[in-house]
Amino acid sequence: MKRDARRAILDAGAELVHRKGFNNTGIKEVLDLAQVPKGSFYFYFPSKEEFGLALIDHYREVRTPALIQVLRDAETPPLDRLRRFFELARQRYQEWGFERGCPFGNLAQEMCDLSPAICEKLREVLGGLSRAMGDILHEAATRGELAPGLEPYETAAFVMDAWEGAILRMKAEKNVQPLLRLEHMVFARLLTDTRNAAPNQPDHHG
Repeated sequence: MKRDARRAILDAGAELVHRKGFNNTGIKEVLDLAQVPKGSFYFYFPSKEEFGLALIDHYREVRTPALIQVLRDAETPPLDRLRRFFELARQRYQEWGFERGCPFGNLAQEMCDLSPAICEKLREVLGGLSRAMGDILHEAATRGELAPGLEPYETAAFVMDAWEGAILRMKAEKNVQPLLRLEHMVFARLLTDTRNAAPNQPDHHG
């Protein structure tokens, strides 16, 4: 029962914080949505900051495993797995009406200037996702499928940076175009092995 109450609080908090933001979500709202007694919150979470730290783990354990599983599908070529990862994420954002975005990115923008503990945990989570993408690109490089000169883990960090920026722009524009632009630039430009591209047209200007 105790574990069920804690999970109910985290489920409710994850939903509200993702929609409204951390500071705009009140503890009473969370408890009302979770339908647990008022004393339950501080029994499990000594402070709202501790609740925020637990929420990050909750998002990682409940919201992201399906996407991470795509990256780990060893039966699919690495760049196809990365492409599928972005497609699934884009579909999820479309289902949400472009009104939410990445829960980790949202928390980083809202809380990293306010809570060093939350910021450190977010660095850990985002770094882990970046490394997972780096593993994909490293695998692609060993298969000769990555554009020459790209260091896999540095490239993955850049792609992560661009992705979070595209999500932010998506939320501002309320449409899918920033995500589609990102996917096009990553897969048609950045990761494409130019050795297999068509030769350049001759220069008619001399």
